[in-house]
Amino acid sequence: MESLALAFSSGWASGINAYLVVLVLGVADRVGDLDQVPDALGRWDVLAVASLFFVVELVADKIPYVDSTWDAVSTAIRPTVGAVVGVLLAGDAQALDQAVLGTVGGGTALLSHLAKAGGRLAINTSPEPVSNVLASVTEDVAVLAVVWFAIEHPRAAAAVAAVLLVGGLVVLYLVARLVRRGWRRWRRRPAPPGGGVGDVGAGP
Repeated sequence: MESLALAFSSGWASGINAYLVVLVLGVADRVGDLDQVPDALGRWDVLAVASLFFVVELVADKIPYVDSTWDAVSTAIRPTVGAVVGVLLAGDAQALDQAVLGTVGGGTALLSHLAKAGGRLAINTSPEPVSNVLASVTEDVAVLAVVWFAIEHPRAAAAVAAVLLVGGLVVLYLVARLVRRGWRRWRRRPAPPGGGVGDVGAGP
């Protein structure tokens, strides 16, 4: 049950910042040699690659429109990382357990990624950089806190991740409604008076 809870929490976090999840779990295993964290995540090569891409995301995620491009590129990466972490958390369990934890990790990561990407698109309607930086820092702090908390208290962290996931999806739904409503209003706007270009200079 604790492995399932940790897979859910790490899955949610992977949808926000997959590389930070790997770093937190890997460093925790290196420092504490934790039984609940797979040893594969603590390998030096894994930590090196995760560190490199974390630095790239740390910068790209704070620049208007660049962050949305990075989210588009990460659409396949974040759920995959969530699924892989879930499978690793299953350890030597049966194939069914591995499939369940992989599905939970990947599915949760996909949902949280969609919520993050949708929220960033909404923020980018105001292209000043302050809101992007604030959103990115908040997300990174939330990922760090949830994953670190999940190592010692997986069930409580899973409950927190569930609340954050539902909240993100609700915000995504509301943003989608606003965009759709704005699109409908734009399509229904009245035509400008005076006719088209062809009317200019026309005689009686």
